Amino acid sequence: MIYSVSELNQMVQTLLEDAFLPVWIEGEISNFACPSSGHWYFSLKDSNAQVRCALFQGRHRYKNRQPNDGMQVLVRAKISLYPVRGEFQLIVDTLEFAGEGALRKAFEKLKAQLSAEGLFDITHKKSLPKFPKTVGVITSDTGAALRDICVILKKRFPAIAVIIYPCLVQGKMAATQIVQQIQLANQRQECDLLILARGGGSLEDLWSFNEENVARAIFKSHLPLISAIGHETDFKRGH
Repeated sequence: MIYSVSELNQMVQTLLEDAFLPVWIEGEISNFACPSSGHWYFSLKDSNAQVRCALFQGRHRYKNRQPNDGMQVLVRAKISLYPVRGEFQLIVDTLEFAGEGALRKAFEKLKAQLSAEGLFDITHKKSLPKFPKTVGVITSDTGAALRDICVILKKRFPAIAVIIYPCLVQGKMAATQIVQQIQLANQRQECDLLILARGGGSLEDLWSFNEENVARAIFKSHLPLISAIGHETDFKRGH
């Protein structure tokens, strides 16, 4: 069979996208371009090689954090081919800057360690009560996440009681306070389940919830716990 160039490139694109799961790649940005379409195009390079990248609608997703040439970044991307020019490329869905890249590495290392210990095994997951009478919420007592949770619970389960276990959700002392409140709720046994929540933010902002002591406290909790981290305020419906 004889293929046209278009057919060949389309076949190669399909093969690449089907053969590889998304991967994390670290490198330096060069040849950054941001046309009026809102997409971002750049090369990711190290000392020996480079690869073309595209992040669609990057301007809207990252707003005031537009990268520049020379920045060190970590990206999560799908391996693909631009069939019009037959160019190998990465389709980026997540871009993290230098500080976040270091945190991402630490996160992946800790996740692998805890996974090897069996902390994420499905057999350890606790069933949620179908009709809880009391819900405990571990979060900032002044945050938007708490307000939205209370609004939702009031609309859907007006009779349900809510106990707030206030804690910091960002900063050096946040992880310690989160652990203390998980332990306190388990000691008191006054609620049927826990919700651990905070609003959205950068990886650095959310880092307290990735600490090892928090993961181990959740694992040891006798109360079932729902994670609601990275919540974004919805002004239309409160959810």
